Amino acid sequence: MMWPLLMKANVIRNSVVGFALMALAGCGTVKEFFAADSYEAPPTELTEFQVEFEPKTLWSTGTGDGAGSEYSNLAPWIQGDSIVTVDHEGDVRSHNIENGRREWRSKLDMPVASGVGGGEGLIVVGSQSGEVVALDDSTGDELWRQRLSSEVLAPAKVGGDSVVVRTADGRLTAISASSGNILWNYQRAVPLLSLRGVSAPVIDGQTVFAGYDNGKLVALSLNDGKVIWEKSVAVPSGRTELERLVDIDADPVIQNGMIYVVAFQGNLAVMDTDTGQTLWDREMSSATGIAVASTDAVYVSDDQSYLWSIADGSGDSLWRQTLLLRRNITAPVIAGEYVVVGDFEGYLHWVARSDGRFVARQRLDKDPIRSQPIVRDGVLYVMTTGGKLSAIRIP
Repeated sequence: MMWPLLMKANVIRNSVVGFALMALAGCGTVKEFFAADSYEAPPTELTEFQVEFEPKTLWSTGTGDGAGSEYSNLAPWIQGDSIVTVDHEGDVRSHNIENGRREWRSKLDMPVASGVGGGEGLIVVGSQSGEVVALDDSTGDELWRQRLSSEVLAPAKVGGDSVVVRTADGRLTAISASSGNILWNYQRAVPLLSLRGVSAPVIDGQTVFAGYDNGKLVALSLNDGKVIWEKSVAVPSGRTELERLVDIDADPVIQNGMIYVVAFQGNLAVMDTDTGQTLWDREMSSATGIAVASTDAVYVSDDQSYLWSIADGSGDSLWRQTLLLRRNITAPVIAGEYVVVGDFEGYLHWVARSDGRFVARQRLDKDPIRSQPIVRDGVLYVMTTGGKLSAIRIP
């Protein structure tokens, strides 16, 4: 698995193993030294299985020039009866969720590395230069624009009159949804070395939750940004900076008064949203994401592209699907009786929730699927890095 790293805001595009890092004295920059004979095992080849159904694609459409960078995650956003997309040049498009037809288009002309966010009548897009732009969700007209301190690497979230944005420098900023003025800031120091990317903030009532690169989950008041509680999901350990990476880059999930969160080289943990008390946890490493069933299980795509089913309440393993090893699978999504993930070759894999067996597979595009698929009213919506958006009926 190739993990992009950040060191003092410089992107290191190489494997986490097989290299040393040296800081250049006096200038604050970083030089990378890579082992000439380092070896990375190839992705697992796909194997045959008993196909149980053929997924039906309802519609597909192009959404622009796609992700650009191999590490950008330009996830779409569903709001009302529309699904909204953005490409790496800031071309925002709203499509009818029933047929994929374009409703409006807004060219923001700015470099984008994270997906669309929104809520409360707004569509919100953040840029690599730190700009946050709010659009009217019915027309695409620009309502306001605000400059923040650093690159926006996760979709913004809207709650009440607040737009909450995470930036690469460890800052969480609340912006007035009506005026675009900054309401408050909260900042944590960023470790010297971290994975490129941040988890999106999660809003629940009057509380906003954010995971950080030091393995901590923080609950803040949405009104003023004051800390309600702070808990460690993972504690850095090891002798090297690489061994001590414990980033929370996967988006937390809130359900039934509990927040589910996973860290890279850390733990999968479930906490009470009011108090931060840990209800259960288990060792797990993921920077990709999780999905939580309403009844019994948590599904995790780990850092080796193993897909796990974990018993909610105990943390015991129910099953593990290992035949997608190193295929850079997406965060899982629950689709009826199935768990679905995409991979780096544009394949969509349907896995039975009961025992982890493959039941269906389809190739949507030659470009990778990097963002977590979305489920809405019995339909699965999937975006590839080439900008192809597809709607697929869930059996």
